[in-house]
Amino acid sequence: MDYDKLVSMAADAGYLLIANGAEISRAEESVRRIFYAYGAENGEVFAIPTFINVSVSTPEGRPVTAIRRIPSRRVDMGKVDRANDLCRRVCRTKPKFESVEREIRRISAQPVFPFPLQVAAYALVAAAFTLFYGGNCSDALVSFLCGAAIRPICSLLERFHVNLFFINVAASFAAAAIALCFANFNASLNYDKIIIGALMNLVPGIAITDFMRDIIAGDLIAGILRFTESLLVAAAIAIGAGIALTAMRMLWGV
Repeated sequence: MDYDKLVSMAADAGYLLIANGAEISRAEESVRRIFYAYGAENGEVFAIPTFINVSVSTPEGRPVTAIRRIPSRRVDMGKVDRANDLCRRVCRTKPKFESVEREIRRISAQPVFPFPLQVAAYALVAAAFTLFYGGNCSDALVSFLCGAAIRPICSLLERFHVNLFFINVAASFAAAAIALCFANFNASLNYDKIIIGALMNLVPGIAITDFMRDIIAGDLIAGILRFTESLLVAAAIAIGAGIALTAMRMLWGV
């Protein structure tokens, strides 16, 4: 048994899960099951949203440890599903470590949806939520434009490695500013419903669900960190929209 390769492969699998939005308990359980499958029943794993530490002791008592820093995370349930399926196949068939590493790299390299499709999805989500919250068709049309503007702004700032907090501030400001500009020229528009619908694209729904699941599962540190992250995202959204509202009221009295 090559314990160095086993620990490295298990750490990469856990990294793949956490980096794409899986809850901590899922990642830790997957790593433990991989250890059990290969007979390393004394393996241990500790993970938080930004870090994973995997360790196992050889029969000679030599500890083998792998650490992975997780600098950035995104929500990609498709990759989480494929990573889960890979972990199940590893536990069932116990393939060679090299083939598992190749599959992990293949899943990591799989492209996300095309950018135009992402823009269309943001726009449709914004329009749908505006209608859900009581807006009319005119409100939904303006919200459609606001939602379509959010994704390009986020993508542009991500290329410059801007902090997520400021990305959300800029995106929420742009969406609210567009809604208020249209409302200034058409008083019949419900700009509050337009803004709410557009900003639903930025609400960290997965993070909120994950922190509750982590706390329930006993991963208190991970749950508190995700909770803090959710609060920061909510604060960024509020700050961006608040700046737009304040600026427009000062300029036009909207």
